[in-house]
Amino acid sequence: MAAGKSMLLVCFLAVFALPTFAGVWVTSPSKGTTTTSPVHFVAVGQSPACAKGVAAMGIYTAPYKLAYVVNGASLNTKLSLAKGTYHVVVEEWDKCGWAATAPLTLTVAASTSTAPAAPVPSSGGKVFSNLQKSGGWTGYALLPPSYGICSSCVSTGARAKWSWVPGVSSPSIDGIAARAYYGGGSTQWADILWNNHLIGDFSSQGLPDKSKTLVSTLHNFTYDVYFWVGNVNQSQALEFDINQFFGGKSYIWGHECRIEGGHQWDTWSNPRAHWVASGIPCNPVSNAWNHLTINVQRTSDGRLLFHTITLNGNTATLNRYDTPTPRPNWYGVTINYQQDSDKNKTPYTVYLDKLTFTAK
Repeated sequence: MAAGKSMLLVCFLAVFALPTFAGVWVTSPSKGTTTTSPVHFVAVGQSPACAKGVAAMGIYTAPYKLAYVVNGASLNTKLSLAKGTYHVVVEEWDKCGWAATAPLTLTVAASTSTAPAAPVPSSGGKVFSNLQKSGGWTGYALLPPSYGICSSCVSTGARAKWSWVPGVSSPSIDGIAARAYYGGGSTQWADILWNNHLIGDFSSQGLPDKSKTLVSTLHNFTYDVYFWVGNVNQSQALEFDINQFFGGKSYIWGHECRIEGGHQWDTWSNPRAHWVASGIPCNPVSNAWNHLTINVQRTSDGRLLFHTITLNGNTATLNRYDTPTPRPNWYGVTINYQQDSDKNKTPYTVYLDKLTFTAK
């Protein structure tokens, strides 16, 4: 818990002397208030009947629309909401399986953060086709608890095993699929990340952009891929990421199809470094080709826009805005593909085909 959040909680408890039953107490915004976006939410949760305490708190801005979640017994965040009336529910979940909620209605009179940014000028753009057969893919093991890159791991090691094999003819749409394999290991919940540097530093596509005149002009990105998995429930999650680094800033459009945790799309919060549940279902089909298209944008005012996700012809519009984080020493545009192990460390294979990335 950050120091500021801890101090807020201590002050609130001292002044209001919370009762001993479980519940959620929202101090901002007030019920029935009219406000502008972003809306400042402050709340604390308590569950005295559970000795283990409160596990997490979240904000539903509409039924089944979990807009924000944070670990611990307090939250303090600002959400960008469009103009309108919202029937919000703030919820706490304790570590014993119980929950409590606090409903409130609020009106957003104007939106300063979710209004569409000015149109982004189009550069010449770049289209990279059939990247699954391209060179430049590097695999890494990400291990708990930090999930940083394991510098001592090798792909055939005991802690986690993995491989990437291009040019696979079956299953394949066009005879040049890539086989991404997680092979189990001694570490539970291991993740395997494959990364490819497309533009800028370490470019695998012959585009180092040494003059630094290309990357900054790119605003609109599309990640389009077909993937095949035998039994999708053997995966904890499948992840597809778009990354841009320049001007001392990092823009990460992370998208995770969370299988084991509820078949739902999550997107990455850059400043808070955690996944944000979207409420959008993610149900890939086993033993079949699935077609995924992700569209994102770096807006004219320098924000990240998670725009749309299309899976097997069904398009969901997120329109979630986020802010970049400092990253002074990285430069370029990269993409990631990642597959996460389940609690049983079950080996599984995913085939990728017709992977096209567009940047313009």
